[in-house]
Amino acid sequence: MTTRERPPTMHDVAERAAVSQTTVSFVINGRDDYNISDETKERVWAAVRELNYRPNAMARGLRSNKSQLIGLISDEIATTVYAVQMVLGAQDAAWEQDKLLLVVSTGGNEEIKNRAVRIMLEHQVSSIIYATMFHRPARPPAALRTIPCVMLDCYDQEHTFPSVVPNEVQGGRTATETLIQAGHRRIAFINNVDPIPATFGRFAGYREALALHGLPYDDSLVVHASSDSGGGYLGAMTLMQLPAPPTAIFCFNDAMAMGAYDALRKLGRAIPDDVAVIGFDNIELIAAHLYPPLTTVRLPHYEMGQWAVNFLAEHGDTFPPPVQHRVDCPLISRASV
Repeated sequence: MTTRERPPTMHDVAERAAVSQTTVSFVINGRDDYNISDETKERVWAAVRELNYRPNAMARGLRSNKSQLIGLISDEIATTVYAVQMVLGAQDAAWEQDKLLLVVSTGGNEEIKNRAVRIMLEHQVSSIIYATMFHRPARPPAALRTIPCVMLDCYDQEHTFPSVVPNEVQGGRTATETLIQAGHRRIAFINNVDPIPATFGRFAGYREALALHGLPYDDSLVVHASSDSGGGYLGAMTLMQLPAPPTAIFCFNDAMAMGAYDALRKLGRAIPDDVAVIGFDNIELIAAHLYPPLTTVRLPHYEMGQWAVNFLAEHGDTFPPPVQHRVDCPLISRASV
């Protein structure tokens, strides 16, 4: 039976480079306050390469009171494509910095959330990202005030933590301007009924775009419904019964747009020839597979995850300032406009 070859140690590197283990440790950990010569540093790194030595990241973290881990705590991960994109963006940015992402999904359970924070702090993560599955105000655990932290897709109402969220107003303005630039003047908006930032922000963007292009706001062209396909169906039916129905409909999200498609099809209206439709969120399973494929505005979850990790990295071990950052929502052009 063969025995597994012992991995190289710092002692082996020191012997190969003909220096002390202390010198090897200082070189590997970037300690420049001991006036180690460039020639000695090169001998150490040559020995590291020759032996394929890998420093013990956990031991290094214990000595420096920090690890190569970034914690990410979210209320949902597996049940929403939004959270998956946020995690992917954060993970890719962390990997570029030779760090790993430690992810916990709490399912909205307060006990699990507080326990996750405690365990992450015990494992000496370098920082923590606190995320929610949709843009909303949130109250992070008090323990997060003891470590560099960014709120992702959420914010605390006192603005004591830095945060990154989608630019809902810009997204609503972009959607409406896309319809205006296509020649439409009677543009309806099927909005959500829930009192969340997206509801208010997208409506504000809708009104901004109308004002910027000299179009009057018509309250009869705005209806509120549940943010699902049933709400979109009812909203579109209501709008198309107006004496002067709209020629374009901006829907709060892609699920509502799917319902609007059904209503327009039942009424014998062609998309986009009779009525243009634009959505929001860019849910691929919906938007790309409707007929015709749905023009929509994409939520920038991947970019938000990247920003959170990079912002923490820019400030190193210090507590970052409470910046409230918004990421623009890009248009995804398809065939419904």
